[in-house]
Amino acid sequence: MRSFDWVLYLLVFTVVVGTLFANERSADAPEPPPTVLESDGPTLPPPSILDEQILVQVDEPKDGIGTAFAINTKGDWVTARHVVDGCNSVGLLIAPDQYVPAARVTVDPDHDLALISTGRSPAAVKLDLGSPLRVGAEGYHVGYPQGRPGEVATRLMSRSKLITRGRRDGQEPILAWAEIGRTQGLTGTLGGISGGPVFDKNGGVRGVIVAESPRRGRIYTAAPSSVEAFLTSLNVPITEGPNEPFTANTYGPQSDNARRRLQVVKVACQVRP
Repeated sequence: MRSFDWVLYLLVFTVVVGTLFANERSADAPEPPPTVLESDGPTLPPPSILDEQILVQVDEPKDGIGTAFAINTKGDWVTARHVVDGCNSVGLLIAPDQYVPAARVTVDPDHDLALISTGRSPAAVKLDLGSPLRVGAEGYHVGYPQGRPGEVATRLMSRSKLITRGRRDGQEPILAWAEIGRTQGLTGTLGGISGGPVFDKNGGVRGVIVAESPRRGRIYTAAPSSVEAFLTSLNVPITEGPNEPFTANTYGPQSDNARRRLQVVKVACQVRP
């Protein structure tokens, strides 16, 4: 495979109850993350017109790398829409230099979500899209940042709204997570982790990674309700595969296990001119 650009939305600016323009710095020099939130805090409030608004510019599709995760053993994988939208060919890495081509790619018209179908998948993740969300809850974001295995630990902060402009206009609810740690060796941009899952401490997947704000130390995921609505609309069967709790001290090996079982895989997009 030829080299690819990393795929992850970088935020253009943020609007918080008014208009605040934030010029994003390089991901290599992020600001310190916010104070660590208490775990098992209050239930996350419902969406509000006062929620932070995040604007991203959707450009023309180009070659890229992202992440996907299996939701059953029939070959159905969830990823972010912008990872695969406009690609002429999509492949999933299942072994060194061995990509399985996608038989079908279905994009969500209303959210940054997509379904990749390949015909078979070895093991599914455990989806948890219905349990209450709590401010300060642990989150573990797993995938292929910069095209290599990597993971990030976070705490759930709040609800936000993703506003897209450019090639695609729209808005959708998302969740904001504050970065509190990374496994050793992962520095700089998280490009390539987009489309990957965020696991909670019990090993359940609570959303899909759709954007990052390097300057503010934030990662944004699709709301569980959006993921559930998308899968329900497609009548996709859901199965539960092997899972294990995630902890702040062991999330590196646990993430490796999810990749080794091919619950979480790398996605390659090629766009022919």
